[in-house]
Amino acid sequence: MRYALISDVHANIHALDAVLADIDNRQGIGAVYHLGDLVGYSAFPNEVVSRLQERAIAGIAGNYDSTIGTDYKHCGCKVENPRQEELAHISYEYTKRVVSAVTKQYLASLPFSLELRPLGGHVKGPRLLLVHGTPTLNTLYWTADRSDEFCLTMAKNAGLNAGDMVAFGHTHKPWHREVGGVHFVNTGSVGRPKDGDPRAGYVLVDLGESAPVVEFVRVPYEVDAAVQALTTVGLPSEFGDFLRSGGATT
Repeated sequence: MRYALISDVHANIHALDAVLADIDNRQGIGAVYHLGDLVGYSAFPNEVVSRLQERAIAGIAGNYDSTIGTDYKHCGCKVENPRQEELAHISYEYTKRVVSAVTKQYLASLPFSLELRPLGGHVKGPRLLLVHGTPTLNTLYWTADRSDEFCLTMAKNAGLNAGDMVAFGHTHKPWHREVGGVHFVNTGSVGRPKDGDPRAGYVLVDLGESAPVVEFVRVPYEVDAAVQALTTVGLPSEFGDFLRSGGATT
């Protein structure tokens, strides 16, 4: 089965639409799933959720989704300095203010994780586990420099074995590694990349009877239109700078 996995849209409808158009133009994709963080940091939280519902794209809760959905005190986002903390609060308060009751209900209803079995549940075969951060918390950052021991501990917590795969987002930086026969895949970010490439990112994974195949995809989108939307709703200019630089602006 070939899956398209999208994560960390962060209310960027322009990036999401570009990615969905790219997926539609490809052959052989069996299903599309999202890995959370649909809202926050951009201007279109309701539109993003509506688009995924229209397309019947199932998925899981990121930290931004579960915190907005449950009226938590903050988004659970990582910050590195006082200005980043201030910006995180501005984004969170804006998102809480503009999300509709329908959007909030949807975010609160998202499951923590999903397990897919490409060969069906009637035979033994590989599993694909979808989480946002890690199998233990959606706020924990699983970066590429995590040790093999950390990866194997997470795999053990999730009951994964050789031949299985776990896919996640949250860090906004794509990477793929195999440890002990288990494949670990970070999808990157659709709407707010942090790897210095402003293009929207997602991943294609093939998982079945043969060896797993992972393909990272980057898609150009109308960044200027997304930035203009931020300005229109009064969000800080730093958010637009971030989109234009692919997270290179600190």
